[in-house]
This record gives sequence, structure tokens and C-alpha cells, in this order.
Amino acid sequence: MAEVSEILMSVLSTIRVPRPGDRVHKDECAFSFASPESDGGLYVCMNSFLGFGSQFVERHHARTGQKAYLHITRTRKAQKEDDNNSGSGDPPKKKPTRLAIGIEGGFDVEQEQYEEDVKVVLFPDRQEVSSDDLATMPDVVRERVSLSMAGLLAADSVSHALQVQQWDGEVRQESKHAAELKQLDNGVKIPPSGWKCEVCDLEENLWMNLTDGKVMCGRRYFDGSGGNNHALQHFQQTGHPLAVKLGTITPDGADVYSYDEDDMVLDSKLAEHLSHFGIDMMTMEKTERTMTELEIAVNQRVGEWEVIQESGTTLRPLWGPGLTGMKNLGNSCYLNSVMQVLFTIPDFQEKYVSNIDKILDDAPSDPTQDFKTQVAKLGYGLLSGEYSKPATDPGDDPNTPSSEPRGDQVGIAPRMFKALVGRGHPEFSTNRQQDAQEFLLHFINMVERNCRSGSNPSEAFRFLVEERIVCQQSQKAKYTQRVDYIVQLPVPMDQATNPEELQEAERLREEAEASGNPPPPAPRACIPFSVCLEALSEPETLSDFWSSAVQAKTTATKTTRFASFPDYLVIQIKKFTFGLDWVPKKLDVSIDVPDTLDLTALRATGQQQGEELLPEVAPPPLMTPDVEVKAPVLDDSTVSQLCEMGFPLEACRKAVYYTGNTGIDAAMNWVMGHMDDPDFSAPLVVPLCSSGPGSTPTESVSEEHLATIVSMGFSRDQATRALRATSNVLERAVDWIFSHLDDLESMEVSEGGRSEGGSEASRDPPPGPKVRDGPGKYELFAFISHMGTSTMCGHYVCHIKKDQQWVIFNDQKVCASEKPPKDLGYLYFYRRVSE
Repeated sequence: MAEVSEILMSVLSTIRVPRPGDRVHKDECAFSFASPESDGGLYVCMNSFLGFGSQFVERHHARTGQKAYLHITRTRKAQKEDDNNSGSGDPPKKKPTRLAIGIEGGFDVEQEQYEEDVKVVLFPDRQEVSSDDLATMPDVVRERVSLSMAGLLAADSVSHALQVQQWDGEVRQESKHAAELKQLDNGVKIPPSGWKCEVCDLEENLWMNLTDGKVMCGRRYFDGSGGNNHALQHFQQTGHPLAVKLGTITPDGADVYSYDEDDMVLDSKLAEHLSHFGIDMMTMEKTERTMTELEIAVNQRVGEWEVIQESGTTLRPLWGPGLTGMKNLGNSCYLNSVMQVLFTIPDFQEKYVSNIDKILDDAPSDPTQDFKTQVAKLGYGLLSGEYSKPATDPGDDPNTPSSEPRGDQVGIAPRMFKALVGRGHPEFSTNRQQDAQEFLLHFINMVERNCRSGSNPSEAFRFLVEERIVCQQSQKAKYTQRVDYIVQLPVPMDQATNPEELQEAERLREEAEASGNPPPPAPRACIPFSVCLEALSEPETLSDFWSSAVQAKTTATKTTRFASFPDYLVIQIKKFTFGLDWVPKKLDVSIDVPDTLDLTALRATGQQQGEELLPEVAPPPLMTPDVEVKAPVLDDSTVSQLCEMGFPLEACRKAVYYTGNTGIDAAMNWVMGHMDDPDFSAPLVVPLCSSGPGSTPTESVSEEHLATIVSMGFSRDQATRALRATSNVLERAVDWIFSHLDDLESMEVSEGGRSEGGSEASRDPPPGPKVRDGPGKYELFAFISHMGTSTMCGHYVCHIKKDQQWVIFNDQKVCASEKPPKDLGYLYFYRRVSE
């Protein structure tokens, strides 16, 4: 032990005590998904506080020379008693009573109990030092090492802090109507029981209006259950704002809802308001579940097999390489589904998994913050099969193997990956549900940024779209190209093949509403895939097109075709749209998506024989000719439509400006994607996109942003112009450059003031984006499905075809699919078929 004491003394200066703000990685290895519960436990460097599994700790020691590591191993305790711990000396487990995390009464995030063993291990000889051993060492060694150990054990791990922040979904605010609520003296007295809706006689989910005492049923839920909306309709007719849920009234309070504020609220005068209608709050007892209890019940059911597709069949669990499940970190199923599909594509496998050893060897000092390292770690975790093992039941004795494997896997928990790719993003950095299509594009954008040299797997998706615009007055044409990664297919609801069934269902729904009865289940609209494809390719009329041939605005037709076909084609079914009231909704449709697809007929042909092109005269810029005014020419009708939806005027002007006056859909997408920007409602500042003769622009651009855009195949001049046009914001610059390709490709003089006397090479057309091309024939190999009423809620799963067998990936469950619901998908992934 004297030798060990000497070693500790020699490395004492490298042993640190964690301070507030230090990132402590004590739950997950930086290079793998090893944890303290894994075989071999986890080694935490006592200097950098990075965690390493047993197979990577030697690598870190050899690379950094660090010797002291805190070795943490955890073994799950056997749970021999039932869920209520009956018969044991321990109190029964409490059910959650608050919709909260990390708060008394909330969800218990540390449900499993572990026995933890902690010791210091000194490398390279792996000499172990226990707490008892430290007691025999010199004071200076004992105190320093003990403080470091205690600090590491007490510190919140980075993954825990990111995944389980203290959250309370039950905090309610005092209603603005409570203090001065006017109650009608109409003689209404409410009995203590026996309530019914005054419109439809429903006897549950009843709400009493606190202004007039009317008792009516609550809202209808998305699945048809709940009430019939009569309490809501009563508010819409009368404007009486507050209602109390009958059956939840107790001496401690009740559920009060404000229709005007559209939220659950507090009413500090509730006892007085109830007394007005003859209800003694102090004598009432609870007979119905509160809204919080209902929400808790929903949260506890999330992830259960019964709520996903194929729930009516017994599915066979699968294990092995490429069949690894992913834990749901709290609404992270969108990320899980996308990454499962991406790592079935060879480009991503070769980039991040085939050479993982080199990636890990080249990793920076903090690999947890390195994009390539964390993507490689995730890819290897999914493909290696190391984590594709049956999960043990929390109620089983860990020493007794289960006779029958469960559907759940040990799987991997992509905490570091999610934290890294979501960092700084207003949506993906949260635990809220997100749109899988938006995350796919976000991840592709990150890959583009991080693949400035070497292979770029995102090229597998990249393709060129040709837009042919024909001026109807001169019959001359203009051709432009833009880059895209996803084909968005519209859903023409008027082309359903079962219109009689839909019309009859609508008639029955109206009758049910008129009579106060719940509506019957609605049938699903059946839309042929061929109709969706035709809607994509049919000519679009442009009523406000500026024609260079007639030097005025006129009508034109725009036709969209593929200028190149990618190796892998992603198709998004545009199920999410806006109703007439601009409320987001999801179309309930069944589309007969084919297993094979031939898009050859949609190949662009370029300029046709005998066709005249529109003169190469630039259209009026977004800047007015009067440079002093500097006002953008914006589509006032689009701005007005956005303002009518309640968005700030300046935000609406920005949306129209940054989408180049391309219409309400593009502007609305911009608004939804930038609502959390700190300058969302700040005044639009239009950058001057070109300098005057002989002048030099004074604004500088980020070299890092320039390198990112150049790596995507654009010239430095093009990248500079895009950044200056968007105030040096990278994401906006990328959007801008793809929507101005025709203008950029005709640039003769760069933004940096290149003279006309430059070299011949400098006047060559700039290179376009790198795309692959080939035949337009494809086969379906994966699709992602969404369940729920909008992208902001619900659940995602993916189906992937492996060795001619469809496999369903539902977070940690990986099973052979019996009936893949190909007609209900949201994102479809096709790969090119070799001829």
C-alpha cells in the first residue's frame, strides 16, 4: 500500500475536485454506450471527468498520461416483493400525483435500485484503492482523493441533467377573471351528485360554468372519447370564461379551466364562486380523475406496445447486428426512427462505422463535443449487435435468467448524441416531440457542415430540381435549378377513391352533432399514390410573374422535374397542413405507396427544340431602385395572410423576404422554423447585396460559415453573397443560396470587388452543388410512421426491410413485422435499383 500511496502522491496535482459548472460524465462512456451497469463498469477520469468503458480507458490513459480514475460499478438489486413491497419493511412505492419530474409527488426517475461499488484505480497497472485504503494514507493524499471522490459522486452527470431536468407540468396561474368574476343571480342550485350534461345527458367529464351554473360536457378527445364539446360551445356563445370540473371538487380545490385563457388556472375565490350555486366545497368528495391524473396516466402509457401499429399481433423479437433498439429519452422517438434508417445506408456506415478506430484515435480531448465521434459511436452501437440483447425484467432476479426473452432490448440511450445535435437549437434541444422530417434535414445540415473534406454521406440524398417557367404572353421559357434532399408529395383529398363513404360519414357526423350524440368512427380517405405524384408534377400557374421578355408582370406556368436522381430518394407525404382557421391538422389518409417506383418520366429534358429562352435580364431585385429607400418589394397579400394568423408584422415581412416572395406555404414554413429566434419580431433589416461601382463592401463574413457553404459545392463568391444577404446567419444563407441558384450562376463580378480584368479562370462559371445521378428506378426499403394528431405530439416508429424481412423498430422493441402499414407512413425511403 505504501507503493500505491507514493503513486497517488505523484499524481495528486492531476486529481481535481469538481466545481459548479464542471461537466461530469459518470453515466456514459465517451466512445461507447458502456455505463456503470455494464460489464466492467465505468472509469471516470479524475482530471477531465470524462467517462470510459473498460475497453477504452487504456486508450485514454495511453493518450493523455492520466493515471487516476474513479471506477464505478452498479449491480441491480433483486426485487423479490411485489410492486407495493407488501410484507417488507420498506414503505410501498408511491404513485405519481403530480405531472412533474424531480419534484415531490412527481415521476420517480430513479425507479430501479442499485448496489454501487466505488474505488480509485491507478493505471497502467490497475491498482485499486478503496475508501478503507485511503484511511491509512497520508492526510494530504486522503483529503484530496476523498474530496474528489465525494465531489464526483455528488455531482449531477451531464446526461442526467440534460434528460431529467426538474419540470413541473402542474404549475397553474391565477386566472385574470377570478377576482372580478360576475355571477348571474338566476336561482340555479347544483346538487352534490347526479349531474348530467344539459344538452346531451352525458354523465361524465362534466363542467359547470361559474358564471351561470350551466352543467355541460367537456371536449371531445382525438379518439372520439371524452365529451361532446358542449361546455366549449357554451363559452363560444356566451363568453362566460371559467368552468369547474364536477367530481374533482374537494376541500383542497378543484380543476378550473379558463376558456378565454385556454389553460387550467387557479381561482382563489373558488369556494365563494361554488357557494353561489349552492355547492359547499368543504363537504365535497372527489369522484372523477383530475386533468393532471389523466395526463399522468397518458404519460405512464407512452411506449407501451398497445399504442403503436401492429399491436393486435404477437411479434417475434429480433436480436443481433443491425437490430439494436434505442431508448426513448422522453419524446425522442423521432430521432430514434430517423437514425435507425440512416444507418442502414452504406454511405453513413462507411463514413462513420467502417473506420471508427481512426475516428476515435483522432478524437479531440473532449470527444463528447465532437460531432464525428458521437455519430460514429451511435452508428457502431446500432450496427455492432453488442447492445442487442434482451432486457431483464425489473421484477426478475438478475441471477436467474428469464426462460423467455422479452420484446424490450437493453438497447442504447443516445443521450450524448441528442445533446450534441440539439445544442443551441430551439426545438431539438428540448424534450418536446418534434417533426421527424425537420430533424432529418437538421441532421443532414450538420453532416454537410462537418464534411468539408472527404466523403459526404448526405450526397446520397442530394438531387437537383429543374423548374421550367413559361411566360404565357411571350411563350418564352426560363430554366432554373435548385438543390433538394426530400420530395414533398401533396395529398389531393378531392381525389379519394371512397368519396361516397366519406360523404356518408360526414352526414352522420353532422346528424350526431345536431342531436348531441357522439359521432361514429370516421373512415379513412383512400388516396392513390399515382394521384399524389401527378399533383407534384402538374403545371402550376404563376399569376404574378415578372417576364423579362415583356418587361412586366404577367401569367406564367411552372413545371417541376428531376434534373438528377439521387442514390436514395426520401418522400414526405404532406399529411400535416392547416385548416381554414389556420389551425394545424393531420390528414387521416391511406395511400397505396408502391414497393417499386419508376420516376423516369419525370426526368427533366432542359431546353426544348425550337424553344426561345427569356432574355437574360435580371428581374427587379428585392431592393427598390432608389438605394436611399432600401425597402424590399414584398408580396403584401402574403404578409397580410400571415398577420391575420396572429404573427408580428415584422416577422411576417421577414418570412416573405427570406423566402423570396414564393408564396404563403414557404413563408409559413419559415415562420414555424424561426418562431424561437431572439430577433423573430425585430424590424426587417435588408442587407445591401451589391456595392456601387468602385466601392468595396465593408461588412465581413464568417470564415467558418464560408467554408461550410463552399464544402457543399458552391464557390467562395456565391457563399459570400449568400451570407451578406442574410446578415451572416448560416442557416438562412443556406436557404437563400438554394433559392437563388439562377442568380448566383450568372454572377460576373464577385461580392469582394473582383475586377473585370481578372484571369480567364476567374470568369469561368462557378461549380454547382455536387450531386449523383442515375436511373430513376427505386425500391422501398424503409418508412417512418407517425401516430397522433400533429407533429408536436404522438409517437414515431420505423419499419426497415432487412434481408427481405420487414422489421419494426419501436424505440427499444425490435421485432419481425407481420403487417407493415405501408399505406400509413409519413416518410418513405427508396434506394436506386441497378439495371
